[in-house]
Amino acid sequence: MTTGTPLVELRNMSIAFGGVRAVDDVSINLYPGEVVGLLGHNGAGKSTLIKMLSGAYAADSGEIWINGERATINNPRDARRYNIETIYQTLALADNLDAASNLFLGRELTSGLGFVDDDAMEAETRKIMNRLNPNFQKFAEPVSALSGGQRQSVAIARAVYFDARILIMDEPTAALGPHETQMVSELIQKLKADGIGIFLISHDIHDVMELCDRASVMKNGQLVDTVDVNDVTDDELLSMIILGKKPGEAAA
Repeated sequence: MTTGTPLVELRNMSIAFGGVRAVDDVSINLYPGEVVGLLGHNGAGKSTLIKMLSGAYAADSGEIWINGERATINNPRDARRYNIETIYQTLALADNLDAASNLFLGRELTSGLGFVDDDAMEAETRKIMNRLNPNFQKFAEPVSALSGGQRQSVAIARAVYFDARILIMDEPTAALGPHETQMVSELIQKLKADGIGIFLISHDIHDVMELCDRASVMKNGQLVDTVDVNDVTDDELLSMIILGKKPGEAAA
């Protein structure tokens, strides 16, 4: 059982679009060094819920608490002030630029004369990549030439370098092969060891069982339940997703 003050508490979050409640009175939390999986079919509300935390959407009602204090998040800039970073499925990388240029895109390091300091940016990129993925060596190549796992490494390094304490990962292993998926799994373990909390949005039950400590399942905008992954089977998680059925109860 996780104890102490949560990194994040989403309390009674709701939002509607055109009269349809995309998220309806949902409460979940996240602790330091923990991965919480968000599961559900397309349209279940999981991405919409997390977009309220990342500042992409403004909630109609509900409260966000960060480190035990009420937070005001109206846009992505507010989220960054609370050390929240989002890694979208597209990764939002500039394919024609190398790892260092992507890491510091829009936040470039400059010399005393005001010029972009490429050497300093590469040195910093090498340091953070050496910690996260010591096998990464393709610093001079555009990220379009990198594998899926290596691209994930660059996106994660960018978030961690700028002091993310709360990381939102959207389908991080989608379209990755077994080796690349293992690489991402190892990255997530290192982030956990550093005390970073991760919300992991996924359709893949096996990913969630492998990578997450807890899983929150949503259906039709509502929270079915949050469970410890060690306390449920794959089939029980599947029943939660498909039937809206908590472990041990009749279908909703």
